[in-house]
Amino acid sequence: MGGDRSLTPKSGFSTRAIHAGQEADPTTGAVVVPIYQTSTYAQAALGENQGYEYARTHNLTRSSLERNLASLEGGDHGICFASGLAATNTLMQTLSAGDHVVAGDNLYGGSYRLFTRVFERLGLSFTFVPSADTNAFEAAFRPATKLVFVETPTNPMMQLTDLAAVAAMTRARGIKLVVDNTFMTPYFQRPLALGADVVLHSVTKYLNGHSDLVGGALVTSDPGLAEQLRFLQNAAGAVPGPMDCWLALRGTKTLAVRMKRHDENARELAAHLEGHAKVSQVFYPGLASHPQHELAKRQQSGFGGMISFVPGDGSQAAGKAVFDRFRLFTRAESLGGVESLVCHPSSMTHASVPRESRLAIGFADGLLRLSVGIEELEDLRADLDQALQGA
Repeated sequence: MGGDRSLTPKSGFSTRAIHAGQEADPTTGAVVVPIYQTSTYAQAALGENQGYEYARTHNLTRSSLERNLASLEGGDHGICFASGLAATNTLMQTLSAGDHVVAGDNLYGGSYRLFTRVFERLGLSFTFVPSADTNAFEAAFRPATKLVFVETPTNPMMQLTDLAAVAAMTRARGIKLVVDNTFMTPYFQRPLALGADVVLHSVTKYLNGHSDLVGGALVTSDPGLAEQLRFLQNAAGAVPGPMDCWLALRGTKTLAVRMKRHDENARELAAHLEGHAKVSQVFYPGLASHPQHELAKRQQSGFGGMISFVPGDGSQAAGKAVFDRFRLFTRAESLGGVESLVCHPSSMTHASVPRESRLAIGFADGLLRLSVGIEELEDLRADLDQALQGA
């Protein structure tokens, strides 16, 4: 029948992406997991059901996606949510007032806003440290530290955290290490294998890959934490709908082939930007000039499709002059779809981060972020060149 029964511990990534959690429907033999579009389930008698009572608690389409994502990340438990921030919010709800979190200082703006404007008010405290400075994490630990939260590479400065090194510190102290793996996906990076306790994803992005849903996920192999997260998933109710889960399952089937093309195109465009007279800085771990290029090669199997660069003198005016000229790259927030996007983070994804904090880490007002799609490379290069004429 296919699905999990055809898999072995040695099954390859693409095989698991297509089959994990996706057995043929036992009723009809349908190869694609059905969309179980229902809010409730019939009971044969009082207390007698088929394992399903209410769709906030259980939905088979969602369960299939959760098993699929857990397999891809090499974890035992996947828990899905209505958005990446809903996943982050649920994770933070495992903490209590008085607990302390150490986080990277170049997080997605929505994560930073959630931490500083919601959870600080509820009694959590946060210390933000340079993501690339392993010693800074250790120096920030307190007796109340319960969690370390990092993105690697960071959004949008493309800084890396040495996951194995930080994991060794957190494990020794009983601190949970959470890694937002949205940029790399499990195709290029497996944080759990490097010692992380939890992997977080905005499923909206590469895992789905088609810019047509919003979703989030957490993956862990910690049974106690998984039980706590599932309780919160049901109790707080920020669950994805079955249609979104079905779309995400469609997306993960092609994750491997898409990520290869994203990576190929981005490597070429990053090198092209680095040599361009109207570009002052390029941030991409695949470039030999990136200060953490060797770390990227060690803990990743590729470099991904995200590039940030600074046009001209890095001013807001220089960024706007280039941003407004793009034709093929769509001017939009988000990332990870098959189509190429260009974003101006300081006014879009990171507008909630104070300007002084952005400038302190070299985040120029005019910095632009590219989500490099899978179009023809020459078309993308031509659009970049004509846009840069405005710098």
